[in-house]
Amino acid sequence: MLARLGGRTFASLRHRDYRLYFAGNAVSFVGTWMQQIAAYWLVLDLTGSPLAVGALALVQTLPVTAFALVGGAVADRVDLRRMVIACESVLATVAVLLAVLALTGTIAVWQLYALGLVQGCALALDAPARHTLVFRIVGRDDLANAVALSSSLGTTARMVGPAIGGLVVAAAGPGVAFAGNAVSYTVAIGALLAMRIAPAPTTRGAATPVLAGVAETFRFAFGQTRVTVTFLCVLLVSMFAFNFDVLLPLVARLTLHEGAEVFGLIASVFGAGALCGALILATVSRARLALVLAGGAGFGAFQLLLAPQSSLAAVCLVLFVIGVFYVLWGSSALAVLQLAAPDHLRGRAASLYIFGFQGGAPLGGLWAGWLVSAGGTELAFYVAGTIALAVVAGGALVLARVPTRPMRAGPIT
Repeated sequence: MLARLGGRTFASLRHRDYRLYFAGNAVSFVGTWMQQIAAYWLVLDLTGSPLAVGALALVQTLPVTAFALVGGAVADRVDLRRMVIACESVLATVAVLLAVLALTGTIAVWQLYALGLVQGCALALDAPARHTLVFRIVGRDDLANAVALSSSLGTTARMVGPAIGGLVVAAAGPGVAFAGNAVSYTVAIGALLAMRIAPAPTTRGAATPVLAGVAETFRFAFGQTRVTVTFLCVLLVSMFAFNFDVLLPLVARLTLHEGAEVFGLIASVFGAGALCGALILATVSRARLALVLAGGAGFGAFQLLLAPQSSLAAVCLVLFVIGVFYVLWGSSALAVLQLAAPDHLRGRAASLYIFGFQGGAPLGGLWAGWLVSAGGTELAFYVAGTIALAVVAGGALVLARVPTRPMRAGPIT
């Protein structure tokens, strides 16, 4: 029985190219979180302002709002592996520049913002291409499992990266954390170069102009009720209830009155919960809209429980559970959207998820910073939890009016 569960949990790793992708990103994701911890903490150190932390989140995510859907349209037209290599080379260069500036003591807040903007532009193109590349490698049957395992990478990195990043920042400064991320990108790029994946066959997406491709993405998003509910659940919950990059350093400093080490710890505990959620999804290996709604509901409800907590133990316990529901909500939504899309919209389906998950972050980061300034992290979590529950309830009411039937392009239930 355990052997069967284990085989189902790690089914997509039987693909050689996915093993390379998995290994390269295992290193790169940790480096990325080290850099994020260092950047947010450095801004807080230089300014002492919660709004300044939110502003960094704004400049990093604003390009996703502007260009994620363009990235999906481009991904449907070009060689995916080359596109990912080009984007990650830009991200590696950003990390090198941050490291040099920080280690020489010449870094300023405006430089963090400027390089954060470049980073955001590269990620807007990189993320849809990476998700579509995974589909190309593993195919439809193993996609839900591969999405869950890829999510486990991100969540393990969310657990390990902040812990390492917090220790590195405390012991050696943010410059060393930035340098570590630069090294991690070389590993990911090497793994991509070692893949044997063949170029994709020409699809309708390759002949569609980029702007027309973006318009086609919106027609897909609002052409089927279940796709629309999934997309709006991701967009609205992400915008108003998933601003942890901004809130967790403020929880550490303003609520718990601790330093970078505790910031790293609580972020890692959240990641541990998310890892458990990812392994649950990998074992289930099915894309279910019900999991999107259930995950969103739990994500919101436990933020209401987190809001009044002021002890480290209680914060860690609740954050762990929130991490589980976060993955059930977010990763299920990605698989639902990709499996619902026809082949020529595969990249744009991934970009729709990226746009939904990160496109509202510029507003959400400033929103979260403003709420903390007005009423502390307690107010921010109360508002976030309430909005998440309202969005899920609205989606469930809409679906209750729609006859249950399988979606045309994929086995979504």
